Amino acid sequence: MITSLYRGDGTVYLLVERNQKENWIHARWQGRQTMGTIMDGGLTYVEMLRAHPCPKLLNDHRELIGTFTEANDWIQQVWTPLIMAAGLRYFAQVISPDVFGQLSIEDLQHRIGEVLHIQLFDQLETAQRWLRAQP
Repeated sequence: MITSLYRGDGTVYLLVERNQKENWIHARWQGRQTMGTIMDGGLTYVEMLRAHPCPKLLNDHRELIGTFTEANDWIQQVWTPLIMAAGLRYFAQVISPDVFGQLSIEDLQHRIGEVLHIQLFDQLETAQRWLRAQP
């Protein structure tokens, strides 16, 4: 089942799917993000994991545009403790082709990499292989 989150104008900004076969959540971000969309999307992951725990997240930014650095404080201080308490351990991040998105996720990796296994990947297939290799 895929959960779609929409902006006020009706466009999708996030598709989240629970992949039971692979035992991960696959999140696909689309377009520009705001503090609100990032918070709503992140809390959607938390609720999904609380309902059915799994240790892996495949976070896909291939269609993300622009920066989200302003949300990194919230992600580090609020979301990371919540998601880890819900059972997340392994975070495979497919980076955006947009340089500002890349800089944002690199900043986040420096902030949370000590507490959460986060790896950055250029290709979806490489990220999937890494997640499959995790316990």
